[in-house]
Amino acid sequence: MSPVKVKMILPALTEAISPYWRPIKYSLFPPLGLATIASFFDHRDDIELQDEHVEVLNLDDDPDLVVIQVYITSAYRAYEIADRYRKKGVYVALGGLHVTALPDEASQHADTIFLGPGEETWPQFLADFRNGTPGKMYQSQKGRSLVGVPPIRRDLIKRNLYLVPNSIVVSRGCPHHCDFCYKEAFFKGGKSFYTQAVDEALAEIDRLPGRHLFFLDDHLFGNTKFASALFDGMLGMNRVWQAAGTVQSILQPGLLEKAVASGLKSLFVGFETLNTENLRQQHKYHNLNRDYTAAIDRLHDAGVMINGSFVYGMDGDDETVFDRTVEWAVDRGIETATFHILTPYPGTALYDRMMSEGRIISNNWDLYDTRHVIYKPTQISPDDLEAGYWRSYREFYRWRNIFAGALTKKTWDDRARHLFYAGGWKKFEPVWDWIIRAERVTKILPMLERILEGFSDNSTPEAGEISTRE
Repeated sequence: MSPVKVKMILPALTEAISPYWRPIKYSLFPPLGLATIASFFDHRDDIELQDEHVEVLNLDDDPDLVVIQVYITSAYRAYEIADRYRKKGVYVALGGLHVTALPDEASQHADTIFLGPGEETWPQFLADFRNGTPGKMYQSQKGRSLVGVPPIRRDLIKRNLYLVPNSIVVSRGCPHHCDFCYKEAFFKGGKSFYTQAVDEALAEIDRLPGRHLFFLDDHLFGNTKFASALFDGMLGMNRVWQAAGTVQSILQPGLLEKAVASGLKSLFVGFETLNTENLRQQHKYHNLNRDYTAAIDRLHDAGVMINGSFVYGMDGDDETVFDRTVEWAVDRGIETATFHILTPYPGTALYDRMMSEGRIISNNWDLYDTRHVIYKPTQISPDDLEAGYWRSYREFYRWRNIFAGALTKKTWDDRARHLFYAGGWKKFEPVWDWIIRAERVTKILPMLERILEGFSDNSTPEAGEISTRE
């Protein structure tokens, strides 16, 4: 069996010449999906992994196999790269969210396509490829598991190019079923939420240098038994970490305490909307009848900062939604916020419903970036929806609102951390751009850890001191 020369590529979600290109955003996380797939190759195979977000692609080589991960807003770029290699006679495989959602489209630009997560199907493809009999399509269905998957090939990742090189994923999918989420299409035909073995997850954490971690799992807290055991295992590892969780999981007694004791410092929370009817329509039932303010207080009392996520343009939204949402977030001291325009991705229930209603007005995948309106809203014009989206960012990150949010905190340490984190993220972006382009991002990780941890010597509360107010 002769070694294989492999090129793995993550195309840029938006070209570097786009007005939406922000180095601070697109240099955050390395391509863990491709690095995970790379673990199935033989140790003798020659593998190169390139990420167009942080480096200029070399497309003049002639590998035996090119593997490209495709998201919706990188689809045209991915197809361009794939077509270029195929014209040279290179075998091209495509996989990812967009390929799974639109396999007929993707198959026109590939020799083989992969539908769904690749841990189950990739070993079979490699065996077939080496035997000269690769299939046209490999679809993940039953038997999905992360148990025994080889350790991710972090040696292929250029750590110095990323703001958060210590990103990690210890589960797949999410236990919830929201209409606007891509997950439903990607995991169709099998389990839609499953985890690593706890010991294997802890071993992966132990391999990462430094203190800071960022869990990229859709819902790290989704399996209470797994999450509880993971947090117990992280005690004493002296980590500071960030992740994503739901309002429901924050209010669950006991779990947050364990997370904080193991080093949780910042949590991405999908509030999405303040309108309960919107939640029902999108089937985001796990947010219904939940006290958002209680969840926020619980996190802040525990010393955990919040990145709140909000979606505009649901059918219950009118022109007042933007100012109301920003004011609500500022008044509750949310440190950072991400705003999105509702985007009906192909393969989701939302897309199917809007298509049947004749409301989809564009199938230009470059516009499916949650910054553009590609459907007909019910109560807001498309222009007003886009204008309100941009206004929300401007208003939330005005210095007066950053200071107002900081002043909701109870201690000067928490106020300072709010100012440094929220202000540093948005107000000093040119400095970040210089650091990124100078490839010195890893030099500032100790500063990030210090901001996350707080500035006082006793900023981290003991688990028993965390408020359980609900």
